[in-house]
Amino acid sequence: MSSRSTFLLDVLMAEFGASIKRDPAAFRRKFRKMAASPFAFYRGSACLFYADLTSGYADEAYLDPATSRVWIHGDLHAENFGTYMNASGVLVFNVNDFDEAYVGPYTWDLKRFAASVALLGYAKALSDEAIGRLVGDFGGAYLTELAAIARGGDDAVGSLTLDTTSGVLHRVLQTARLRTRVAMLEIETVIDDYERRFAFMEGREPVADTTRQAVRSAFEDYLTTLPTPSNPVEHVIKDIALRTGVGIGSAGLPSYNLLLEGRSQALENDVILYMKQAQVPAVARHITDEKVTRYFRHQGHRTAESQRALQAYADPWLGYTTLGGAGQLVAEVSPYSADLDWDDVNEPEELHAIMLDLGRAVARMHAVADDESAHDLVTFSTEEAIVGVAGDDRAGFIGMLVEFAHRYGAQAREDHQRFVDLFRNGRLPGI
Repeated sequence: MSSRSTFLLDVLMAEFGASIKRDPAAFRRKFRKMAASPFAFYRGSACLFYADLTSGYADEAYLDPATSRVWIHGDLHAENFGTYMNASGVLVFNVNDFDEAYVGPYTWDLKRFAASVALLGYAKALSDEAIGRLVGDFGGAYLTELAAIARGGDDAVGSLTLDTTSGVLHRVLQTARLRTRVAMLEIETVIDDYERRFAFMEGREPVADTTRQAVRSAFEDYLTTLPTPSNPVEHVIKDIALRTGVGIGSAGLPSYNLLLEGRSQALENDVILYMKQAQVPAVARHITDEKVTRYFRHQGHRTAESQRALQAYADPWLGYTTLGGAGQLVAEVSPYSADLDWDDVNEPEELHAIMLDLGRAVARMHAVADDESAHDLVTFSTEEAIVGVAGDDRAGFIGMLVEFAHRYGAQAREDHQRFVDLFRNGRLPGI
């Protein structure tokens, strides 16, 4: 076995070994999904990315002590974007899935995204030159938007909404706008004796009375973490169900759905929440900063607080609790969620426009979480700090991202093949 294969195996087992012992079947499913393509492998192996980024790929260019400790998404790849209805009732296309969010170097987010673009472009048979242009589009838009925000925001494009987008992303927002709560409830629930309850199907199971009571108790604690008070009618739990097999990143972790009354007793207003066990983010293993570690009560608190820090108007149902001693993230299963389908976008012209928009979205995400937010972990203006270390060398900054995208994209493709060979030859312990 090559030294790189050994390294890959060691990193994966350090990250997932204990969880594999608890639920090997869930990780067989996870690893099958990761084996499907280099991009799927990259999505599921953030631990390897950060192990590389702090060893052979370490690079402190465009960083200083301040910009090495900002709120970051932690798993910023091309498929972690989508729509949501913000707390002001506006549909926004933005970064989503904050399970890996933490505090660290802002360039780690940009590099993770850039490498994902290289993998995406390679899968679409784009040339290295075309891929480099796309990464450059993203990096340039990021710097431009961040500088505009630092100057006061008058020249900034702003949030990606129905009013500020066109083309592919505008169509995604329009698709989300067509969705309704009633349509989602008709899929997820049934009406039994004039009341809604969950429809049980593959991936959703009923829970025992003891579990139901524990989840109810955790829910009561969760209510105390909501940022604004709400109507008590909304907090009536009508049903609870167990979810299994949820996503590549959540293998083996318990997750529950809660069906709530909603803002009135009308059946079309019912709300579905998810309560899922949060885990240690991959990036946290490489940030040895006691101030950051002590800030979070548990992983559910970390995930919710990170999302609130990185989103200007987060889900009003976003909160946290504990269940069985483990931190839990709680949020709404939104009926207005729509993702960009990258399979439908193949031409460089369309991809160019998308990269510009995503660069702006990431700039706004990094700019939100600073001294003007409600959080006191980052106590300076992130946009001013990042512009201060990167803004005077735009060409060099973009070149750094393009070079990394090509280099790490090739590494990820090779690692995917190594992973498949380890998996199919029974070299992954416990699987």
